[in-house]
Parts: sequence; C-alpha cells; structure tokens
Amino acid sequence: MAHPINQANENSPYGGLTREEFYKKHNVTHHETFILNAQKMKIFTQSWRPASDSELKGVVAMVHGYTSDSGWMFELTAVAIAKSGFLVCSLDLQGHGRSDGAPGSIPDIELLVLDCTLFFDSVREQNPTLPAFLYGESLGGAISILICLKQEGVWSGIVLNGSMCGISAKFRPIWPLEKLLPIAASLAPWLRLVVSKPHASKSYKEEWKRRLVAKNPNRRFSGKPPMATALEFLRVCEYIKMNCHEIRVPMLMVHGEDDVVCDSESARFVFESAASEDKTLKVYPGMWHQLIGEANENVEIVYATIFNWLVDRAEKAKAKNKSKNTKK
Repeated sequence: MAHPINQANENSPYGGLTREEFYKKHNVTHHETFILNAQKMKIFTQSWRPASDSELKGVVAMVHGYTSDSGWMFELTAVAIAKSGFLVCSLDLQGHGRSDGAPGSIPDIELLVLDCTLFFDSVREQNPTLPAFLYGESLGGAISILICLKQEGVWSGIVLNGSMCGISAKFRPIWPLEKLLPIAASLAPWLRLVVSKPHASKSYKEEWKRRLVAKNPNRRFSGKPPMATALEFLRVCEYIKMNCHEIRVPMLMVHGEDDVVCDSESARFVFESAASEDKTLKVYPGMWHQLIGEANENVEIVYATIFNWLVDRAEKAKAKNKSKNTKK
C-alpha cells in the first residue's frame, strides 16, 4: 500500500484535492473535536477509520513530534494506517496545532502524558475488544514510551519512529550551556538559545517536503525550544534511559542512521535494554530524522515495515485474546 505522501506536493499534503476529497479517495472517515483536560485547557483531537463496515483490526493511538501537530503531514500516516483497517486517534499536544498552551513550551512532559492517556483511554474504552497500539514520532516516541511504562498491560504494542530516546550530540546545547541549563531555565525559561538551526532543516531531507512543512496553517512555531523545554527534554531522555528495561510489550523501532536530532545509538540502547520478547529495530543508512521526509521510494520501504508490523501484531493479539477467552 502506497503512503499518501506520494500524492502530496509542496503546497498541500492532499495534492490537488480538498481535505474532504482526500478522505473520500482513500476511503476513510474523519472525526475531530476538542476535549477539556485536567487543567481546563482545550485539546484538539481527531480520529480516522475505514469508511467500509469491515471489522476493525485494532486501535492505533498516535503522538506527533515537537513543532508538529496531528494534521498536515503527520495525518498522512494516520490515513494510511486507517486504510489498513485500524481506528486511528491522535491529538495536538499542548502548545501545538489547535490545542491551548504557550507555543513550544513543555516545562513538564507529564502534563502531555496525562492529556494523551485521557483521550486514548476514552477511545480504547469505546472499543474494548480491539488490541491497542501506540505510535510515536520523535518527541511523540518519548511520550509513547512514558505512556507504555505508566500503563503496563494496557497496550498490545508500540511503534517508535525516530523516537527521542537521546538528543544527538550535534543537536544538544553547546558546553557550558548544557551544564548551566538548569540555572538558565529557572532564570529565563522562555528564552530560546539552544538550537542553532531550524528544526526542519535537520529533519526533512527532501527540500520540497521542508517547504510543505513550512506551509502548515496550524504550525504555531519552529526552531529553537525555550530553555525550560530543552531542560525537560534532557531530563526525559535520562528517565527513559534509566527505565526502558521495563518495556515489555511488542516493539518496533525505526530510525534514520544519519539522524542528527534524536540519536540513533540512544534508540539502539532502548532496544537492547527493553524486556520485550518481541522487538525489532530497523536503522536505515543515510536516512535523516523525519523518515517521511526521505525520497518517496525510501518512505515506502520504511512505512511498509510499519504497516505490516501493525497488521501482523494486531492479528496475533486478537488470536491471543481469543485463546484466553476460550480457556475461560
């Protein structure tokens, strides 16, 4: 199955179609709404599912990365997964897309984890017989790991795409700023002095895809994270490093070997440390941080792996649940 990025152009992820025409072409239905989180903030959510009445294979809960949102290019992968027979749900993280919050500010990632579990739990509860999977890109990968660690026994598997398991040395704050970051973040949490180049320029290899990212109408910010956010990212990576041995669910990790944003060696450490009996790591030589930003032929290679893995693990999870119910 071809990834919908093949029909995109530098002006629109939907190519020459309207959003509604795009959904109809791919035979999926779409729903969007706002929820109120524990802080009484409006969080934008959306979901996609096959338009046909065929039996759903499972639920896939998707978490986007920093500077991104649940729509635009990220949505293309959601539509592809829905076409494979899944109910897909996602949300705009605080400070991203159409959700409330200061643009790009993440001083406490736990608040984002709570938003995700609030929404994802509601979707799972409406579909209690379906296996449920987490899918996260970049920062969303880190959040997916935190959700998985927090909700042991809830998820049937996790897909980590360019996951933030460690910040690349080429992308970390320069010394001595990294050592002084806790003090700097407390004195000037909103100051943006951490990253030297715009995020997209190091993430998307194809130039036309960078232009497409820049035209996202719901993109709230780009580039440098505030100091308090940079400090939180470093703290989260350290937490994952210390706790990833507790990951026990089936896991697929895909990562670009030339990713200079989220270190591929840190992803390898998480893979090797995880207690999962069923785990796969694919590191793609020459590829960058955003794998959807590669040449389309390489996008097909990566995402075919993801789609096939989800279908296969959903079938195995259903068979396992059926066997348990039969024994009862």
